[in-house]
Amino acid sequence: MHVPLSVLRRCTSARWCTARRAREGHAVAEVFIRRLSRWQAESQREAVAKVYVESYGTEDSAADRASDREEFLETFADDVQRPGFDMVVAASGPRPVAYAYGFPVGDDGPSGIAELTSGGPVSGPVFVLAELMVLPDFRRDGVATRLIEQLLMRTNAAQVTVRVHPANESGVSALRAWGWTRLGTVEPTGGVVTAVDTAVEIWSRTLTT
Repeated sequence: MHVPLSVLRRCTSARWCTARRAREGHAVAEVFIRRLSRWQAESQREAVAKVYVESYGTEDSAADRASDREEFLETFADDVQRPGFDMVVAASGPRPVAYAYGFPVGDDGPSGIAELTSGGPVSGPVFVLAELMVLPDFRRDGVATRLIEQLLMRTNAAQVTVRVHPANESGVSALRAWGWTRLGTVEPTGGVVTAVDTAVEIWSRTLTT
């Protein structure tokens, strides 16, 4: 899972964002956010994969982008079938520009999350922010924050978790500044570990008290 948390940097208001983009010479486009059903998510999988590749693979070779796309589609096909799967899309006109999705932690959830959250300070259900992708032209305008807020609106979870690679220093710094808590480090394939060069970090934010 990839979550470039630099895309989460939010503007103080939609009007301020629009004014700033205009000053910086960006085209100003209104973005609308809506929730997708499981069937809609499955039917839009090619559009989701396109946004995924354009969000993360801009500097990769064509072969790497194709490989990343196929790997993402395999993971997405599994995730969309998970109980409690939920997804939102941000669109500018007919064009999707960002997606976020997640699901409650179950027995087959992402490796290491259940073990780490079970011993944490917050008890209760856990929701995993499994994927967040925003096209570069729509970053830093509050789109990602609005996506996450909409995604979490219907959950009854006590906390939300996200996996972040420790090399993503800006993302880790942002999580810390926003009050998220680092729960520990896990191998991408499972198990709690201490070798950060082969691991990802699990961060959590309390949703209810």
